[in-house]
Amino acid sequence: MLVRRTTRASLVTGSLTAVLLLLAGCDSGADVNPDGGSAKVSGPAVIAPGKPGEAARTLSPEDVEKQRAEDDSPNSADFDYTRMMIEHHTQALEMTELAPERAKSTQVKRIAERIAAAQKPEIAAMEGWLKTNDGDKQDTSHDHETMPGMATSAQLKELGALRGKKFDDLFLTLMITHHEGAITMATDVKAQGNNILVEEMADDVIAQQATEISRMRDLTG
Repeated sequence: MLVRRTTRASLVTGSLTAVLLLLAGCDSGADVNPDGGSAKVSGPAVIAPGKPGEAARTLSPEDVEKQRAEDDSPNSADFDYTRMMIEHHTQALEMTELAPERAKSTQVKRIAERIAAAQKPEIAAMEGWLKTNDGDKQDTSHDHETMPGMATSAQLKELGALRGKKFDDLFLTLMITHHEGAITMATDVKAQGNNILVEEMADDVIAQQATEISRMRDLTG
């Protein structure tokens, strides 16, 4: 389970800082029932400033935790990341499709297979997320070569013309850079996005591609 960033808390319009200071002073420890039942959040009530012209409200610790988790609406960073990562993954698949016929190293072929096996479902998941959130109906134009780690058209053309060890060397070089770019994008959306599902997908990209970078670097030595 991911820890929600405090910037996602949506209590009410007013002084968020004041609320957080009050929370910090609360005893929010859990009480365990004598019969071994589930723990229940306890502690003093929290005063939440009201909207202009409205009185403040008293929130229980349970209400505070619930409202923290409710504001999960996607923002522009979530949509931009998802659209761009689909394009980013698509280029990786284009490179992996060349490996079976052109790579010399069995290890390079296996890495290409693993990359394809991981990124195809990720593309499907991101496309599904966009459809669910109506993001597939919005502008999707991006200059793909400006995305971190993307190979240029010239580099892809060169890769497609190579075979054997020369192919292996360029494939590894381009794919390591490609993966590093994906991790940069995923790290950025974790800081700027607001949707928990996008954050979870970004976590998966970071974990998966960091492992693959390590494997590919072992082959470049």
